Amino acid sequence: KKSLEGNFISNAHDVKGKALIFEQDNKKILRFEDFETINGPDLHIYLSTDKSEKDYIDLGKIKATKGNVNYDLPENIDLAKYNYVLVWCVPFKVLFSYSVLE
Repeated sequence: KKSLEGNFISNAHDVKGKALIFEQDNKKILRFEDFETINGPDLHIYLSTDKSEKDYIDLGKIKATKGNVNYDLPENIDLAKYNYVLVWCVPFKVLFSYSVLE
C-alpha cells in the first residue's frame, strides 16, 4: 500500500520539507521530513479537509520547526477526507504553510 505524501507549500511564511503518512505497530503516523519553518506564536499542526480551519483535527502544538518529526494520528482517521496538513498560527488564524497528502 502506497503511503501518502506531499511537499510543504508556503503560504504566509517560507517552508521546506514534506509530510508523509506511514504505519508502524498498527498506528498511523504523520512524519515531517527535512522540515523547516520559522517559529510563530502557538503554532499547531492540523489535519484538515482544505486550507481553512472549518473542518480539521488538531494534532497539537508543533513539536519542532526544523528537522524530522513524527505526530501520532487518531486510529480511525479518514485520510481520504483529512488530506491537508496545515501549520496553523492559532491566535492570529494564519496559515503558515500546508501540504496536500496524495
